[in-house]
Amino acid sequence: MANYNKGAPIKLAIFTEMRFAFYTLGCKTNQYETDGMIEILKKMGASVVDFEDAADVYLINTCSVTNMADKKSRQMIHRARKNNPEALVIACGCYVQAEKEKLSQDKDIDIIISNNRKKDIGHVIAEYFNSGETACFTDISREKEFEELDVNKPVYHTRAYVKIQDGCNQFCTYCIIPYVRGRIRSRSMDSVIDEISRLAEAGVKEVVLTGIHISSYGRDMDGDTGLADLVENISKIEGIERIRLGSLEPGIITEEFARRIKAVDKLCPHFHLSLQSGCDSVLKRMNRKYTCSEYMEKCELLRKVYKNPAITTDVIVGFPGETEEEFECTRKYLEDINLYEMHIFKYSQRKGTPAATMPNQVDPSVKNSRSDVLLAISEHNKHAYQDLFVGTTVKVLVEELVEKNGKEYMRGHTERYMDVHISTEGITDPQSFKNRIVEVMYEKTTAGEYVGKINRG
Repeated sequence: MANYNKGAPIKLAIFTEMRFAFYTLGCKTNQYETDGMIEILKKMGASVVDFEDAADVYLINTCSVTNMADKKSRQMIHRARKNNPEALVIACGCYVQAEKEKLSQDKDIDIIISNNRKKDIGHVIAEYFNSGETACFTDISREKEFEELDVNKPVYHTRAYVKIQDGCNQFCTYCIIPYVRGRIRSRSMDSVIDEISRLAEAGVKEVVLTGIHISSYGRDMDGDTGLADLVENISKIEGIERIRLGSLEPGIITEEFARRIKAVDKLCPHFHLSLQSGCDSVLKRMNRKYTCSEYMEKCELLRKVYKNPAITTDVIVGFPGETEEEFECTRKYLEDINLYEMHIFKYSQRKGTPAATMPNQVDPSVKNSRSDVLLAISEHNKHAYQDLFVGTTVKVLVEELVEKNGKEYMRGHTERYMDVHISTEGITDPQSFKNRIVEVMYEKTTAGEYVGKINRG
């Protein structure tokens, strides 16, 4: 690293001499925020390099949703220091918010930044060199304003993630997120529309609406604006061909909501409805706001409105007190409800949450075996769902060129978020298909893999 001494005067022009490397852990909201910080620093003249390359500044956007996320965050911080002992190492995000005192003493970290202060990244770095300030922190529980981090062009993807809200008021007993993200804060409709309009002008075809709890969008504003209103307005933006929703709470799925979003042709029939358990007694201990019967009704409503919608979910195994009978209830429920795909998580104690001190914590080996059972169900369901579309024409947004089994393919996703590898055989310029939506015949090989061939008729 060049000679940027802490405490020495610095001008913002010095950013033109700096190489930045970023590493993002956790959710798509984190990725959006990283993209926003990258855009800020690029406007200040900084260049961005790969995380494994030599950089002057390493920024790790951390996650704290599980113990493994904490561990991975620490590992990446230490890797950054190892990559270049002379570099400036910055840590931000949820793990930093949760463990401020611990990380402020970590000699591998030069600066810590709390959530809702990422927009200040340039000034934070400048202040470090000017005055030696090593922390930029806020009491997240008192934050009431949405942190604006505009992204005019996605950094790594053909689709663009757009953050529409932050924070959560649910306080599920296992979850640390309300403590590190604060209460719900919605982004203004105008701000969302402005950003997506710029993304459309940059050639983006698909936007994914993300946040910590997007089902609550608008509740903290005038009370008359909700997620359906936002979707309807986004659909009017020329150039945007797909709108995809991030994780939803089941309660948002009502007859009116389903009717309104069905009328938006651009909305992808892909719904990630958070479940967490297929047993009512476990849901009650989790402080989830629905029963298994109510969740089933939401799925049935979506299936009534859409033909074969892709419904995915999250499930936690090994929640405190989960008995064999309760797990068996979950297993049977998940077989009956037949979702497209399930993300299975082994319960992880989060310090400061009610579940962390609940009695009858489940042995890790039991969590592992239960996870294996549900993963097998998920894999079976995924293939059964994909089989429904074999022999049909599907629309795929081409995202990248990849090599698989020694052959080149164009890779992308359907409206239902099915991953498709499209043969490039007979195509002279596969690169020209990137960021285009193409019609392909969806096929299954003898090896059980799902591929596509571009329709030429």
